[in-house]
Amino acid sequence: MGKIEGIAIKNYGSLKEIVLGKTFSHQREKPLGNMVTIIGPSGNGKSTIADAFGFIADCLEMGVESACDAGNRGGYEQLLSQNSKEPISFEIYYREANNTRPITYELTIALDKFSRPFVKEERLRYRVENRGWPKSFLHLQNGVGFAFEGSQGGQDDDTGAIEGNKVAVTLADSRKLGIATLGAMKQYSRIEKFLNFLKSWYLCYFTPDAARRLQTAAPQPYLDRIGSNLNNVAQYMYRENRSDFLKILLNIQEKLPGIEKIQPLKMPNGQMVLQFWERGFNDPFFSQKMSDGTLKLFAYYLLLHEKNPRQLVFIEEPENGLYHHYLADLAEEMRKNVGTGYSKQLFVTTHSPFFVNSLPPDDVWVLKKEQSGFSVAQRASDYQFVKDLTEEGVPVGDLWYSKYFG
Repeated sequence: MGKIEGIAIKNYGSLKEIVLGKTFSHQREKPLGNMVTIIGPSGNGKSTIADAFGFIADCLEMGVESACDAGNRGGYEQLLSQNSKEPISFEIYYREANNTRPITYELTIALDKFSRPFVKEERLRYRVENRGWPKSFLHLQNGVGFAFEGSQGGQDDDTGAIEGNKVAVTLADSRKLGIATLGAMKQYSRIEKFLNFLKSWYLCYFTPDAARRLQTAAPQPYLDRIGSNLNNVAQYMYRENRSDFLKILLNIQEKLPGIEKIQPLKMPNGQMVLQFWERGFNDPFFSQKMSDGTLKLFAYYLLLHEKNPRQLVFIEEPENGLYHHYLADLAEEMRKNVGTGYSKQLFVTTHSPFFVNSLPPDDVWVLKKEQSGFSVAQRASDYQFVKDLTEEGVPVGDLWYSKYFG
């Protein structure tokens, strides 16, 4: 359980210093909701924000040096904002549930004396309500520092006062995240919870061609990043709870144009395919013959109906390959699916006013570049005229399309 109430990114490409929502250093801002939609012209940093989330996930999985080179990022020097003398840093403001204290995770990445990317500083801390400065329960600098065991305690950032069981920590490799090592140990339960939250992130790079690949029958609970195991996920859901899966398929097929029935089929050779019955035809079509749009919609709706959902999902430009009239329904389904609790949070970048029309201005962030060439972000509801007009019933996407803002 958990969600991000805010994130700050510094010196990451065109994101010289950008803040979305409420963070430790921006306490007066409104927290992010369960659905966060980022709009703006091409080249203004939307993909860079998506990649920043992917970069953090890659740092956890493979270490910071490999993450800097992964996905054609080009290394640390190419990631660092031009002319920046400060390192790359992230601040994630996270809350596990409504009745828990918010936790801040800070990560700073720089170059060591051998010009290799390493973790310069890493910290987890929580704010003690009405008691001044927060308490750190993990603080590492150059791989050396401390961590606190158990579910309570920490070191006061102002006075240095200690509460709980403090343990000295020295990492063997400062190019690996401390939370990846310590979070694997049960005695560091708070670090473990945050680690599990980061592990649950899903960055969607779905490609229809990948979903068309013939796959050996092997039930899998989650879609991979490109959707190449779409049939296997359908197989898993079909096997684990057939009645629930059929209800899900019924819900999905009502939203897919011209589709009357969807069913997974295990072939004699052990491969798994999906059958789609289209209106007007007696025989089904296999997923390999379905249109890009149908496969994308099916994948998105399947993603929204995961039994044990990933806690943070990031989708870039879901409108690509989709008929514009389907986008409003998709946006509404996404908003309904994430709800208001702490089980799931969805980030989306889009160019589509049709998608944005289904969203309130609080859920929409406008990204644009200043004269400096760096991006800035502003909530659509922070434009007073946008707030006023949407209260009168004018959709946000129409205002954006008509260049009232953004």
